[in-house]
This record gives sequence, structure tokens and C-alpha cells, in this order.
Amino acid sequence: MTFTTPSIAVSSPALPGRWVGGASLVVGPLLLLTGVLLRLRYDFFFPAQLSAYEHDPDLMTASYSLVAAGWVLLWPGVVLLAARIGEGFRELAVWGGTLTVLGLFARAFHAGVDHLDFQLVTVQGAASATRTVSETYGAFHVFSALNAAIMGGWILLAIGAYRSGVLGPLRALALGLASAMPLGVLKGTTPWSIAAAAGLCVALIPLGVAALRTGPVPQTATIAGRLLLVGAVGIAMFLFGQAG
Repeated sequence: MTFTTPSIAVSSPALPGRWVGGASLVVGPLLLLTGVLLRLRYDFFFPAQLSAYEHDPDLMTASYSLVAAGWVLLWPGVVLLAARIGEGFRELAVWGGTLTVLGLFARAFHAGVDHLDFQLVTVQGAASATRTVSETYGAFHVFSALNAAIMGGWILLAIGAYRSGVLGPLRALALGLASAMPLGVLKGTTPWSIAAAAGLCVALIPLGVAALRTGPVPQTATIAGRLLLVGAVGIAMFLFGQAG
């Protein structure tokens, strides 16, 4: 049996570009899997998640922050993957890529609600926060319309990746497992969570590595300059955000 290295870029779209897109495909799944595993010890439902934050706020903050960052940082990789699929199957690329990115937006909204709920624990305690969350859990929000996109986008993207030859059957199946990640606010870790995050690692990390290795390699000075610029901009954005 032989294995071939997947290729993500016959052409490199201007947005996100192979460097940003490739890094996204590597970093995003790793952050997601790490965050999911950090909260493995706690029960799945929100009362246990709030109680866990009260007793171990650093761990839960790290877990939810890594998961949120992982979802957000996946968007350039999804765009790059959809562009590659679109070379052969345009409709699958458009719908799979669009629905998946919309699903990532919804995940970011859920992460914001998670953050607010944890601040309730800090101010009011877990018992009071649990009552508040319980009474408001079903409140309407516009992003609830994207629940189907959260699940269906990954499935369409997986079908497109398989049909276009970007992924083989096993890696396409692993990509489709992302649709099994529980959705909504204050969701803990289940076996499906681990399978979904691990599936993204199996499917996307080799694609990211292939994207980063495809095309001309910039000079060392250019790479160092870009890393320095990204680091400086990142620090400036962090400080600006903390300033309110």
C-alpha cells in the first residue's frame, strides 16, 4: 500500500495565500484538539462546566480560549481548501466553504457567550450563574439559524475534497467528523468532541504542511522579517484590545 502526500495548492489564491492558509490548516486543528482535551475530566453539561470554572478557572479559561482561537484561525485554511476543491467542483467548493465559514462565525458567537457566562461565575458564583444560564439558555439569537451550517458545511467540504482528489477517502471521512463536534454554549468534551478534533488534525495538518512546502521558498531574511512584523502587530493588537 502506498500513500501520497496531499497537495493543497496548484495555484495560490491571493486570499488567504499559501502561507496564511497553510499555517491555519496546521495551527487551527492543534489548538482545537488541545483545548478539547484540557476539559476532558469535567462533565459535558453546562452546570458542570460552570462549576469547573469556579474551581479551576485557569484551566477552563485556557481550554475555552484555545478552542475559540482554533475555530477562528481555521477560516483561512477553509478558504484555501475550498479554492483547491473549486478547481474541479465549483458548486461543492462554494457551498461547502461558505457554510463552513458561516459555521465558524457561529462558533465564535458561542465562545463569546461562554466568556460572559464564566464572568457571571466570577461575580456571582457558580450556583447563581447556573440559574441565570438555565433561565436564559433558549433565548433567541440570530446565529441559531447557522446551526445547520456548523454541521453541514464540513460534510459538504469533505465530499468536495474527496471528489476533487484533494483528500483520499480516509482523510475525507476524518474531515467530515468535524460535523460531530457538539454545538452551542458551555459544551464540555465527549468522545465525539475528541473524534471531531482529531479528525481535523488528520485531514488538515498534512494539507497545511503541503501548502507551506509548495512554491518558492523566501529568503531567510524575508521569513524573519515577516515573523517579526506578525509578532509586533500581534502584540500591538493584544495591548490595544486590553486597553478597551
